[in-house]
Amino acid sequence: MPANGLPPLAFGEDEGDALILGLGFVAARGDPALVRAAGDALAKIAVVLPEETGDKVGTSGLLAGSGAPSPHLAVIRRAMRAEEGLRLGPTDERGASTERTVWPIALGFFGTAEVLAAWCETRDDFRHFRLGRIKAVEPSGRRHSKRRRILLAAWRLQEVSTGRADRC
Repeated sequence: MPANGLPPLAFGEDEGDALILGLGFVAARGDPALVRAAGDALAKIAVVLPEETGDKVGTSGLLAGSGAPSPHLAVIRRAMRAEEGLRLGPTDERGASTERTVWPIALGFFGTAEVLAAWCETRDDFRHFRLGRIKAVEPSGRRHSKRRRILLAAWRLQEVSTGRADRC
């Protein structure tokens, strides 16, 4: 088995529906690499489904709404994976532009809003940025002194203490 492969798995009907719906969501809202990966994963699932389930992938009736993915999604995902900082050019609700250096820790997809959770150097605190309001993204080439998983755990604790834990 490849290093990042999965052993053979048997999914129940609800688990299969969850996979189909989740991959459909990614195919509808992901960056090009995620869209391709979701399609590849769905194709692999379809090939191994028992014949008696028929065309479960194509006829499930579980549909994920589409949305225009952020043009910055791929850059943000790469920075998260590499634990690299980003220089952002976000705008606020009034349209005023700012510049921030952030350490991306999580991406959230909520209805029509996509949100980046990050450690912000300017504020010396965790902040949330709507991807639709980010006008520019550039890798900083720097790594934070703390690992992303440590920052993620601290962010989750902060979300719990502020009552927003249902979103993380």
